[in-house]
Amino acid sequence: MEVLSDQKVCLLYVGVDQVVVDQFESLPEKVDFHMAKNSVLGIKWLEENQHVDAIICEKQIPGQTGIEFHNVVRERFTNRDEIPFILVAKSRDKNDLSEAVKNGIDDFYVQPLSTDRILERVQFLKELKANLKKERIGSSSGVQKEYKIGFWKRTFDITVAGLALLCASPFLLLFIIAIRLESKGKVYYISKRVGTSYKIFDFYKLRSMYPDADKRLKEFQHLNQYVHDDENPEEQQEEEQAIKTTGTVLIGDDSEVDELQHNTQKKESAKSAFVKFDNDPRITKVGKIIRKLSIDELPQLINVLKGDMSIVGNRPLPLYEAEVLTTDEWTDRFNGPAGITGLWQVEARGRSSKMSPEERKSLDIKYVEYANSKYAFLIDMWIVLRTFKAVFQKENV
Repeated sequence: MEVLSDQKVCLLYVGVDQVVVDQFESLPEKVDFHMAKNSVLGIKWLEENQHVDAIICEKQIPGQTGIEFHNVVRERFTNRDEIPFILVAKSRDKNDLSEAVKNGIDDFYVQPLSTDRILERVQFLKELKANLKKERIGSSSGVQKEYKIGFWKRTFDITVAGLALLCASPFLLLFIIAIRLESKGKVYYISKRVGTSYKIFDFYKLRSMYPDADKRLKEFQHLNQYVHDDENPEEQQEEEQAIKTTGTVLIGDDSEVDELQHNTQKKESAKSAFVKFDNDPRITKVGKIIRKLSIDELPQLINVLKGDMSIVGNRPLPLYEAEVLTTDEWTDRFNGPAGITGLWQVEARGRSSKMSPEERKSLDIKYVEYANSKYAFLIDMWIVLRTFKAVFQKENV
């Protein structure tokens, strides 16, 4: 993506780092740059100026943090929530990344900065937010309404999740002990997922991989079902830690991904948004059992009780995978409920051939159409019944 050369990008920078200021001020032909040394001056500038393409703020500014300033801006200027907000820091801190995600920060950069990458990112975020805004506006005219869970579906979710957790407690305890005895490390993990309407939440699961699964990703990349032989993706999947790179940070599923690698892969192919290995050698012996019986999914019942997910819906994606699917072609998959089981899961388990990424995404979109129809609850019950059958099938998908 290239920034238009005949149109300057208007940036408001909140902070005092002269190095960053000098970088942007050296690009007068590309950037209409404005600086505010603290939050008070930043708010004043926003009140006096209606147009700004993005706000770039230091992680720590005089008097408060950049995240606190972001929250003030969003509360005070509710009619300008489409303005991208980017946080910059001098060092990489995983806790900062997590807090940024929770508070709705659009992106997080670590110095030294690349002005070209930032300008490209601003352009991407502007287009993405504009498209999402059009969808919200279009919903008022009947094109696409924001998904709201129905009474019967929510009642079913609470009832089933509550009873299932109560009945499964003894088995959960046994498998928790087995996981701990087989390999060291936490028996569970919490990752960030993107669900309905791009809502980000904490996703719970039992650990089914060895603790060093992240180190073995490249070693077994050729086994990825969703990658062709000529592709070499660096995509992160669940239960991985950070890839050690430098440059702009994209936030992944409990991981960090270098934006240059991400953009290169994204240009090569958007078909590899999903990562799945055939008979993944990184899975523990206990992990194979709990995956086969879907016991590793049981902690997600807590997500259901909290309202993050439903029993039936589209699989909530890691942040990294969700970012790949922000094209107009696939955004509809996020206009329905996030769920533990769904249409593509039962379809995949009911066939002998492997499912392509296009087929999986198409089924996600098809389910959204079902979820917004008057037969939504009946279709959910049909999927639930097929799920019980699919759990006991031999093929590992």
